Amino acid sequence: MKRNQNVWQNFDFLLFGAALILSILGIALIRSSIAGNITLIDHPQRQAIFLVISLVVLFIVAAFDYKYWITLIPPMYLVTLGFLLFVFTAEARFGSVRWLELGTILIQPAEIAKIVTILALANFFANNYQTANKLGTIMRSGLLVGGLIIWIFLQPNLSTTIVLLIIWASILWITGIKLKFILIAVGIVLLVLLIGAATGFSFLADYQRNRITNFLFPDPDASYGETYNVEQALITIGTGGWVGQGYNQSTQIQLRFLKVRHTDFIFSVLAAEFGFAGTVLVMALLVLIVIRCIRIAQNAPDLFGSLIAYGFGILIFFQSIVNIGVNINVIPVTGLTLPFVSYGGSSLLSLMLGIGMVESVAMRSVKKPE
Repeated sequence: MKRNQNVWQNFDFLLFGAALILSILGIALIRSSIAGNITLIDHPQRQAIFLVISLVVLFIVAAFDYKYWITLIPPMYLVTLGFLLFVFTAEARFGSVRWLELGTILIQPAEIAKIVTILALANFFANNYQTANKLGTIMRSGLLVGGLIIWIFLQPNLSTTIVLLIIWASILWITGIKLKFILIAVGIVLLVLLIGAATGFSFLADYQRNRITNFLFPDPDASYGETYNVEQALITIGTGGWVGQGYNQSTQIQLRFLKVRHTDFIFSVLAAEFGFAGTVLVMALLVLIVIRCIRIAQNAPDLFGSLIAYGFGILIFFQSIVNIGVNINVIPVTGLTLPFVSYGGSSLLSLMLGIGMVESVAMRSVKKPE
């Protein structure tokens, strides 16, 4: 019992507190963003229920030594792969098939795949650290990631595919990939982009090509679609000013000019209601989570624990900047949500599970002075 008490003394309350505050704020913003839409009326309650479940999962995961996950990685990988294969039998929504429907609950296996990918790569490179910069090891790690990515890409879900590739590339960088392999990878990416541009990105789904086209050549007269919604997002953000119009008081939100406002564009809702001050607070909390993950990674007792914390920090960082970038129209619409804030039970559950894993690493590390 004494040992367990000592372990809990290393629990990172800053990391946990930031995630909890963002999740609670997210529920409030979801409640405001539904704007009386009867089909979305139960979303705030659903998100609150998922938050409670997610917190229970977080503390259970944190209580167990993260090394126990090593034996669970193969079955978790296979189960996730099975979900991704089975998801093709589900009903298509918004141009793609991404959800498994269990009664009134929708499960998105791609969210689980993010956590499984981090665990699988952390374990792989912990076991192959001495040869991490060898081409054979890099290719084997690519096959490990590719086993999940291919089915996510075919949903089609390009945004999550890119997230998993970024996690893979970042972990390769952390484990010491040689410069020549980085140059080769950059060359391949540029080649794919050139071929894609020359062929009109024919390998992408219609709605994905439209997103790129609308970003590069926006239609100023558009009355619907991505161009229209991005313009409405910019207008919505602009109405917030320094301190916002107040909770539930934004005309852009309450009159439903902004679409997909409870998921992809919830950052715009935040900006309209709480202004620049509110967006700075949320971004600061997201940065705090990333910094705490990096700090925990640096103090981790082994490479497996370190890569878990690094991987999750990378996930939060990349997904946050992409979502915010979409809202302020500096990158094309992707479909990535704002971590902890946007509506989505699967997303919130997987994120809190990840926080629990990072906490487990922190609790079993030698605490160093901040």
